[in-house]
Amino acid sequence: MTIELNQKRVQVEIIRKPNKNIYMRMASAYVLTVSCNRFVSEKEIERILNKNKEALEKMQEKKEKEETKDSFFWYLGKCYTKVFDGMTKEVTFLQDNVIVKDENTLEKFYKKECVRVFTDEMNRIVPYFENIPKFSLKIRNMKTRWGVNNITNRTITLNSELLKKEYDLIDYVIIHELCHFYEANHSSKFWRHVEEYYPKYKEARKRLRDV
Repeated sequence: MTIELNQKRVQVEIIRKPNKNIYMRMASAYVLTVSCNRFVSEKEIERILNKNKEALEKMQEKKEKEETKDSFFWYLGKCYTKVFDGMTKEVTFLQDNVIVKDENTLEKFYKKECVRVFTDEMNRIVPYFENIPKFSLKIRNMKTRWGVNNITNRTITLNSELLKKEYDLIDYVIIHELCHFYEANHSSKFWRHVEEYYPKYKEARKRLRDV
């Protein structure tokens, strides 16, 4: 069975399970899986799909965008097409391509680069600040924040997604978090500190929001 979503033919895979309800999921941009009881006929499934076509089209569009995004590798503000050759030991950048053995090797490279780049930039910027306490740097993926300064624990955490941005945006986030050692909140006094070290902070904030 197939269905047309966003003017594209999508394969419908029916999985029979002892379900009371019918569940629909986009396995890929062009494959929709339907999990239902064995007593539900294909005609009934087709009716339900057509009834929920608008919601399914949104699901298909979202999945397609995710898959398109996953085919590219963003690194320090530049976009590269992933090329997996199954044998290259080192990650190689060639024009607009990143050539690597496989996805796992690329992920390991990304994590190592997060540590290297963030540590180097932090070490370069910190000497410009006075009376900054000793702190530790952590890196993890965060959904809603680019950086966090836990003043109590003296820990600055940077979002691993930040490695996809240009160096100047990485520096802005680092400066932003360091300024929290002076002011814990986002008062006007805090922003004056940020502006002292990063005069174009408003532009940087906008660029981070626009991405």
